[in-house]
Amino acid sequence: MFLKKVDGPRKVTLPDGSILSRADLPPPETRRWVASRKAVVVKAVAYGLIPEREALERYDISAEEFALWRAAVETHGEKALKVTSIQKYRQL
Repeated sequence: MFLKKVDGPRKVTLPDGSILSRADLPPPETRRWVASRKAVVVKAVAYGLIPEREALERYDISAEEFALWRAAVETHGEKALKVTSIQKYRQL
């Protein structure tokens, strides 16, 4: 078994005791962003699995879009990432 050399950790332990690894990340060619995929990327950055810069480049998302995802999770939890919930959780 060969492991690809990566910068940073291969897995991190989340506060709830679950483990998040690089294998749990969405594939780089992801174009359909559902709430669960957004949440995994936000968690990966928040807990140090990948740096924010790498996430932005890997998934071709803007810094503003990622900042909105992060703010929604911090303020309202992962449910705020659902497109149907944007109106409910939008900052006015």
